[in-house]
Amino acid sequence: MLDELIMPNDAKMEIRPPVKVLEWVCDGPDEAGRGFLRLLDQTRLPNETVFIDCRDTMMVWDAIKRLVVRGAPAIGVAAGYGMVVAAQYIPDGDFLTGVEAAAEYLESSRPTAVNLSWAARRVLERARRAGAGKTPVAEIRRAMLNEARAIDAEDQAMCMSIGLHAAGLIQKCTGVLTHCNAGALATAGIGTATAGMYVAHARGHKFRVYCNETRPLLQGSRLTAWELAKAGIDAWVICDNMAAQVMREGRIQMVITGADRIAANGDAANKIGTYGVAILAARHKIPFYVAAPYSTFDLNLPDGSGIPIEERGSEEITHGFGRRTAPEGIKTYSPAFDVTPAELITAIITDRGIIQPVTTANVRKVVAAK
Repeated sequence: MLDELIMPNDAKMEIRPPVKVLEWVCDGPDEAGRGFLRLLDQTRLPNETVFIDCRDTMMVWDAIKRLVVRGAPAIGVAAGYGMVVAAQYIPDGDFLTGVEAAAEYLESSRPTAVNLSWAARRVLERARRAGAGKTPVAEIRRAMLNEARAIDAEDQAMCMSIGLHAAGLIQKCTGVLTHCNAGALATAGIGTATAGMYVAHARGHKFRVYCNETRPLLQGSRLTAWELAKAGIDAWVICDNMAAQVMREGRIQMVITGADRIAANGDAANKIGTYGVAILAARHKIPFYVAAPYSTFDLNLPDGSGIPIEERGSEEITHGFGRRTAPEGIKTYSPAFDVTPAELITAIITDRGIIQPVTTANVRKVVAAK
């Protein structure tokens, strides 16, 4: 069994992420009526640690769109709190209609990450249930905040559960490769792809993590390497086009990435370049794992062909971090994600268990376990 190295004392293990990515901050005694969402601005890392206070829905939308907050689980938690931010400005007479509009607005910020819609709709449904009678709007807002906090706490617990399932795999390796950032910076907890790394490190295992730079926005070098190094884990940055050579040299025994949306058959959308890494891993007979909570699965999509792929602006390619790196007027194509087919995925590690082999039947069996 892949999770055979879950240990009895692990239930008592507490691992804190190296930095707090998001939190709900209260301006007064009415937590739901006078509060805001504080986000770590990940566009400023690794050089600056800056926080942004989102006091209206447009600020939350912009923060998600601009990648101030990124990573499917963290986007979901932010969307949950974003719904509470929105609720503070909706008139009592149009409250539920306004909350529904807020959910649609937030969902439009980034279409690929299913957690965004999942969390916004979950808080919306809580508002609908709370407002079924003649409940005062203030109480509905409090119910929404409680639901957003529940999503936050659940994400932290899911990260730890994923970590306990994945740590045994990490402990069999001296070299691990990951792509993009599916770490503590992408969640409310210790990450998804990195969760097993944090647990294995806490157990005392020594290993090296190769962080693909992840062009064009360098989430691997700016974010993953930063957080792992901050946690004391041996992190090495490589350019994306070095992965094949590093694999051929025998430095890597496993690949593990996160996912932004997983279809019912196990096809997984993740940051652009992941599909290529999976192909390289298959060529070099290296197991390729995806780590994600149950909320990342979209069982309404039979396979990955239906996953919407966000296209980013050309400036991310032509003006890397403000400096022109391509000819003026050149055309670009910039998909933010690609889809790795299930047949290239050794197993999907979830908070509810391990999916192996990756099939539609096994996905439904594990994801619907609770």
